[in-house]
Amino acid sequence: MASLYLIRHGQASFGSDHYDQLSPLGQRQADLSGQFFADIGLDFGQAVSGDLSRQRETGERVLKAQPRPPEQRIDPRLNEVDNEGQIAALLPMLCERDAGFAEQVKVGRHDSKQYQKVIQAVFSAWVSPDCPELPGTASWRDYLDGVKGALEDAMDRAESGSDTAIFTSGGTIASAVSWVLGVRHDQIYGFYEPVFNCSITRLIFSRGRISLSNFNDTAHLQLLSQQLGESLVTYR
Repeated sequence: MASLYLIRHGQASFGSDHYDQLSPLGQRQADLSGQFFADIGLDFGQAVSGDLSRQRETGERVLKAQPRPPEQRIDPRLNEVDNEGQIAALLPMLCERDAGFAEQVKVGRHDSKQYQKVIQAVFSAWVSPDCPELPGTASWRDYLDGVKGALEDAMDRAESGSDTAIFTSGGTIASAVSWVLGVRHDQIYGFYEPVFNCSITRLIFSRGRISLSNFNDTAHLQLLSQQLGESLVTYR
């Protein structure tokens, strides 16, 4: 069996003018995750990242601790779902339907909990079979096909029994897991919201078969939090 390790990026800079960069805590999470992989003898045969800054930097920091670090290949199909594009296309329709939701939107840009509710509503509408064609952003089906293609390319390139690191984002991981498990569209968001920064989701595969081994694992960060006296486990 070979493995794909889907690693969410470290904490980004929510609320800043430049969200797509690791915060100092996000850099710390990535560095410690890389040391953890090295300490347990997990040597990655290949590494792939989306082309977002927070994904690439997480990969660079993790791989720095590898005894023989592979070159990080960039695949934009592993980028996060286009939340901004989906919000622009779907938010007016959702606000028109629900005045209470419209009020949540007003404070959502500066309140991470409220913003998460906005993301949930928009994401759920986007993955629905009833979602209209959206201008300026990919459909759910096209996005999922891209994620599947990126994972299938990584599996095709992997040597037998090898481990592959994939540095990506929460929506991408949720999409991958929903594909592997074959879940209904109304269940997909349940795999998106809880994804922690630098969590580990492992997929195992062999001869065209792929299975979920573990999802959203942060045991390494929980242990290091206790050992180092730091708070290393974050959603955002």
